[in-house]
Amino acid sequence: MKGKERAELRSEAHHLTPTVHIGQHGLTPALINSLDDALRTRELVKVKLGNKDDTKPKDVANALALATNSDVVQVIGRTATLFRENPEMDKKRGDIPPWRK
Repeated sequence: MKGKERAELRSEAHHLTPTVHIGQHGLTPALINSLDDALRTRELVKVKLGNKDDTKPKDVANALALATNSDVVQVIGRTATLFRENPEMDKKRGDIPPWRK
C-alpha cells in the first residue's frame, strides 16, 4: 500500500467507530472470523484492542493483518485500523465507500 492511499484511508477511518473488540480471550478463531466478515462487507475496519494484553498494539495489529490477509492502515493507542479490498463488491465511480454505509 502506498503512502498516499494509506493517508486517504486514515482520514476516512477517523470518523469510524470500532467494529471489532478484542476481549479477555485475545485472538481466538471466532474473533478472526468476525474480523474477516467485517473486512469483507466494509473493507475498512477499526479494531479496539484489549487492555489485558502485555503485547504491543502494533504486534497485535500485524498478527490480525496476517491472519485476515489485510493491511494495517494505522495504530493509535489501543485502536488499530485494517483495510482489505473486496474485488467481489460492485463498485461504481461516484458511489460512497462501503465503510460509510
